[in-house]
Amino acid sequence: MAGPRDRVCLVVDDSRVVRKVARRILESHGFTVEEAEDGSQALESCRRAMPGSVLLDWNMPVMNGIDFLKALREEFGPGNPPVLFCTTENDIDRIEQAITYGAQEFIMKPFDDEILVGKFTQVGLL
Repeated sequence: MAGPRDRVCLVVDDSRVVRKVARRILESHGFTVEEAEDGSQALESCRRAMPGSVLLDWNMPVMNGIDFLKALREEFGPGNPPVLFCTTENDIDRIEQAITYGAQEFIMKPFDDEILVGKFTQVGLL
């Protein structure tokens, strides 16, 4: 049964511009968006109230995306919430590492509405 937090997406990126673009796209598709500038802020946000999904950057100060993902899965278990990595990293080893640590999907930057919606649809969020 869907709960009120299912339509909440936590956008984690150190770029304010990327967060703003993702927010505009996601809100136009019925999501409520919360933001974090790094993995440490994102983990605290998840501890306060778990989002329905996470759109996660790889390269960030304080705590990067992969370290956040490891900590999230260690603390809250595998698979929930769905995590979509969103990064300029396109090295196959990086993609495999993200999937190994529990990411559901991988989105390349720059992204647009069609790409983001397509990936969210693939993982069952739309």
